[in-house]
Amino acid sequence: MAQNANLTALAAAGVSVWLDDLSRDRLQTGNLQELIDTKSVVGVTTNPSIFQAALSKGHAYDDQVNELAARGADVDATVRTVTTDDVRNACDVLAKTYEASDGVDGRVSIEVDPRLAHDTDKTILQAIELWKIVDRPNLLIKIPATEAGLPAITAVLAEGISVNVTLIFSVERHRAVMDAYLAGLEKAREAGHDLARIHSVASFFVSRVDTEIDNRLEKIGSPEALALRGKAGVANARLAYGAYEDVFLGGERFTALQSAGARVQRPLWASTGVKNPDYSDTLYVTELVAPNTVNTMPEKTLDAVADHGVVTGDTVTGRAAESQEVFDQLAAVGIDLTDVFLVLENEGVEKFEKSWQELLDATQGQLDAASK
Repeated sequence: MAQNANLTALAAAGVSVWLDDLSRDRLQTGNLQELIDTKSVVGVTTNPSIFQAALSKGHAYDDQVNELAARGADVDATVRTVTTDDVRNACDVLAKTYEASDGVDGRVSIEVDPRLAHDTDKTILQAIELWKIVDRPNLLIKIPATEAGLPAITAVLAEGISVNVTLIFSVERHRAVMDAYLAGLEKAREAGHDLARIHSVASFFVSRVDTEIDNRLEKIGSPEALALRGKAGVANARLAYGAYEDVFLGGERFTALQSAGARVQRPLWASTGVKNPDYSDTLYVTELVAPNTVNTMPEKTLDAVADHGVVTGDTVTGRAAESQEVFDQLAAVGIDLTDVFLVLENEGVEKFEKSWQELLDATQGQLDAASK
């Protein structure tokens, strides 16, 4: 099977293509393997919303849930077993990619319970538990970049566990995440872990920034404000890449770790499905092409790039100044950027908590039905 030319060009430009979705149907039908073979997919991300959608559709999980019900498993144990089984199987599908890329790709992410987003100690404990349950070297544990999440990220990395830091919205928080990563590597080195085996990505959310800021620009309503719609998400991500370059390309602290085998923490563009139909459906892919990045796409976006995405090479490096200008203009028309990022983080946590609760409720319903 031949790879798609547009996605091959994206990969050649230094962007790892990861699928932002996972379900047992994808695993059982061979669909995930097909995407690896034809659409340059080299990784998978999951989140509570993805698992909630997977378990609520069809009957792929019925037999396992019935079996767990017969054993007396409660709802938390059932959800943990079902989700970690899917992630472990996806890790196995991507094992060859992991080996061929020297551990850079072939990664599958699983998220700690979003209800723990503001509890450092419980996040650490569950991250370690998930790492042990899945028991695959190509796993990434997703931890949110909340204030409570930052010390958890450091502590989990210090255990030699690879981490996908999620729900990053601002460059300021991204810098704190990179600092948490370096602190984790320093502690891991002290503990005798092989730094070359520890990987991390910093998941920077893109489309949600445009959605929130566009709504505020439309309320302001001036020509200057309306002219800025659809510009913040890409500008914000480009500024994040500039921050990544500051820290990892010659930064003194990382250089000392790099000599011990440490890897860079790659920026990952998340929330790349375009929500405004007025914008190109490949906007958050083709405008965010840069070396050492990951773009995790829902299948709809993956298909759009495969069909008509125009990849012209690096569209990020060297564009920090013009991106800062966009943010200066946003502030000038009255956008409170600090408030924007606070709202987005809170909404992100709430959305995942809601999806997780829906997942628990649906699974409890299945357990109850199986027990009758």
